[in-house]
Parts: sequence; structure tokens; C-alpha cells
Amino acid sequence: MDLNSVYILIAGFVLDFILGDPKILPHLIVGYGNSISFGEQRLNKGRFKFLKGAFLSILLVGLSFLIPHAIVCYLNLHGFYVAVLMFSILMLFYCLANKTLVKEGNAVFDTLENEGLEAGRNRLSWIVGRETNNLNEQQIRVATLETMSENLSDGVIAPLFYFLILGIPGAMAYKMINTLDSMIGYKNDRYIQFGKFAARLDDIANYIPSRITAFLMLIVEFELKGFSFVFKEGKKHSSPNAGYPEAALAHILKCQFGGPNYYHGKLIDKPFIGNSNRKIEHEEIKTVSQINYKVSIAFSLLIIVILLLF
Repeated sequence: MDLNSVYILIAGFVLDFILGDPKILPHLIVGYGNSISFGEQRLNKGRFKFLKGAFLSILLVGLSFLIPHAIVCYLNLHGFYVAVLMFSILMLFYCLANKTLVKEGNAVFDTLENEGLEAGRNRLSWIVGRETNNLNEQQIRVATLETMSENLSDGVIAPLFYFLILGIPGAMAYKMINTLDSMIGYKNDRYIQFGKFAARLDDIANYIPSRITAFLMLIVEFELKGFSFVFKEGKKHSSPNAGYPEAALAHILKCQFGGPNYYHGKLIDKPFIGNSNRKIEHEEIKTVSQINYKVSIAFSLLIIVILLLF
């Protein structure tokens, strides 16, 4: 029975639910991003770019695990148990992003509804990698819902999964892996070699969490008949992971995701997930927000049960 981990999980989850990503606080992910940029600017040049990118990824992921592990060990060794709890709660809070994800998704829908197409395109560009200049209203709503389903895995379920098996150092190492992928894991001229290792590492790290996310989405919405749909449609995505939460949401909403989009000036012909190309309505953002929270709560409760039993 690990009561301390239960307290950390509950407190970190509640802080994220209440505060989200407060701008007045320095954020762990900003520090991660700065360290990645620092290394990339110095190493992503000349020969052996793949090896240099792999070195940077292994170094930063290793440090993001070892440093918090050392801090926790030091504080425990000197009897600073309250400090361990406070540090761990704060770090888990930084690793979770559901409040921000839901807030940003709602902001895109509200901006599109209240301020029009151009404002909606601009607001969507804050949270997606695809080009938004020529998207119509349906495409903006689809892109938002795709992002919310995919990032439910990346921003909540995966950090909690690694917290369960490796503690706070595991959650923080995962966030470094995910940040590396989001910054250098692109298939363009600049990153195709340098970021390849980081992208593959992210694929491996998200393999189990993405499928847990998809299955929990179906379970909390009592859509148990959707498992075969998720297995069939999820593997169509170019990512080995992102397609599964997207397929689960497509099944729940009876809609269609995917399709061709422009990324960095290049048209990427992604396959469609689902068959019903119906119009997404404005009110459906509320349904998707509720799904995100229900899945997050369900997985947190499952982790608490596991921690109390084992």
C-alpha cells in the first residue's frame, strides 16, 4: 500500500483541475523546451545528425529522470518528508495538462462561433501543427476534436501511467520524451534525421497509454461495441498511437476524422478514420470535454486502487 503516491496523485490531479496552466508560474515544460532548443541549435548541423539527435534525446530524458530521483532520495535521506510530498505534487501537476487541453479546445469552438472563420483558424493554430489558413468550419472543429482525443493520451493518461510504474521521475521523463517529439520529431528537412530517434522513442512510450485512453473512452461512454472499430480504424493513422483515441472518439460521436492536410507547406494525404462525414455541431465540444474529464478521473481511480492493493 503506497499512501504517499495516492496523496500525490489526488493533489496533483486536483491542482490541474483547478489551475490548469497558470501563466504567473514558471512551467516545467518551458524549461524542457529551452533545454531542447539549446541542444538542437548546437548539435543539429554537419554530419551524424541522427547520432547527435539520439545523444541529445538520451541525455535529456536521462537527466529528467535522474535529477528528480536524486532530489527525492536526498529529501527522504534527510527526513524532509513533507518537502518530498510538496515537490512530487508540484511536479505531477506540471506533468498533467487536461484542464488546459479542455480550455483550449473550448476556446477554438467559442472563437469560431462568436468571432468567425478567420478568428477560429487563428485560435486553432495555437494547438495544432497543421496549417489552418484555408480550413473551413467543419475542418476546424474536426482538427480540435482530433487534438483533444490525441492529447488526452499524451497530456494525462501517459504521465499518470508512468507515474504509476516509475513514480515522479517516470512522469517527468515521459514529459521530456513527449516534448522532444513535439519540438524535433518532424519529417521535414531540418529534423528528419536529427529528430528521428526522439520520434521513435515517443512512439514506444505512448504505445500502451494511447490504447488505454481509447479503451477508457469507450468504457466511460458505455460504447463497448466499439472495440473492433477502434482496432480496425486506429491502425489507419500514420502514427502508431494517435489513431486509437481518435478512432474511439469518432465511434462515440459517429463522425469522421483524418483526411488530407497541409503541414509545413506539404500536403499529407492522411486516411479517414470513420465513415460518417456529418457536420460537427458547436455543442459537441461539451460532450468531448466531459469525456476527457471522465477518462482522466476513471484512470486516476484505477491507479489509486492499484496503489492501495499493491
